[in-house]
Amino acid sequence: MTRRLTYSQAAAELPDGVTESWLRRHIKKLPHSKLGRVVYFTDTDIERIDALFHHEPTNGPLAAVPAAAPTGQHPLSHLVPLPSRRSVRA
Repeated sequence: MTRRLTYSQAAAELPDGVTESWLRRHIKKLPHSKLGRVVYFTDTDIERIDALFHHEPTNGPLAAVPAAAPTGQHPLSHLVPLPSRRSVRA
């Protein structure tokens, strides 16, 4: 049978820093189940939440694949700032 965890139990299962109040504030973005007004999390939901917020380094010594060397100009280098509003007033 699948475990059904409450907010406080789910917060205890997730890594440190995840609190019950964080789960409540972000419930619309998190995988969960609802039975009437009762919200609960399964073990699969907990794994998916952990995967959703997992980040791997993209550069540096711990990166899985080293970052590619930049080639050519920056794609937004043609953009220039707008003139100041003070210079537009005459």
